[in-house]
Amino acid sequence: MQIEQITIVGTGLIGGSFALAIKAAGFGGRIVGCDRPDVLERALKLGAINAGEVDPVRACEGSQLVMLATPIGSIIDHIERLGPVLSPDVLITDTGSTKVEIVARAQQVFGDAGSRRFLPGHPISGKETGGIEQAQADLFANATWVIAPAGGASAAVRPEFTRSLHGEYMRLLESIGAQVVMISPERHDRICAYVSHLPQMLSTALAACVADEVGGDVARDALSGPALRDMTRIARSPYGMWRDIAFTNTQNLHDALLKVEQRLAHLRENLRTRGLQGEFERAHELFLPPKAKDEFEPPKF
Repeated sequence: MQIEQITIVGTGLIGGSFALAIKAAGFGGRIVGCDRPDVLERALKLGAINAGEVDPVRACEGSQLVMLATPIGSIIDHIERLGPVLSPDVLITDTGSTKVEIVARAQQVFGDAGSRRFLPGHPISGKETGGIEQAQADLFANATWVIAPAGGASAAVRPEFTRSLHGEYMRLLESIGAQVVMISPERHDRICAYVSHLPQMLSTALAACVADEVGGDVARDALSGPALRDMTRIARSPYGMWRDIAFTNTQNLHDALLKVEQRLAHLRENLRTRGLQGEFERAHELFLPPKAKDEFEPPKF
């Protein structure tokens, strides 16, 4: 089956950038956006979409591929709403930053057809501020695009992953410069808790701490160097998006925060001992390449 029409539910930064990217890569099909009227108006003016529709069910009419590019809670809601009414031939995918709860809900809605009808994804790209105004065609160039079906890389041998629609979608991602890899939802969420979600929480905590302690001091900006700017850049991120991430990856994020609390306590207690040097040396190991290799490889279609 060929992809001739795509519906993007959520035409903000990610959905809008995907639309611009596939158009720039030569996709000649129709792109229908689904969002609030004001957002759709801006997406049309930007040339990201060919048509806009507020109602998700109507927006999906005639599409072979439906991308859910909304916050995580809304993704789950749309799976429940759209799953029962869309044709079994329609492939639904998403761009959510956590995967376990999304995949679980898709399996509940689609049953045994879950892995055939829903393809969980996560582009590892974005900005600290969202919105269609921030969308750009090259946002995903050389960025990782995770595919996270139940079973991880072993899912690629299932019959549904040889279907032309799955393969065409993968080729579409590759055409926009994305580096497609496959991993299990569980492994994805645990790793992202440390490499993505934890940095956000640390940046937020650091910015809030500085605001409390020296935020009103007129000398603050004059004495601030690039380190503070670098470490607090993502503290501008909206709470609404991170609320859903915290709700759907709670245990992994709780564990990650606890580990950092322990590390910070160790640093505090060793400011004048060689233990501080040991922490610096351990930190430097992050910049060495991983020693182990496993199934975390690009899928072949």
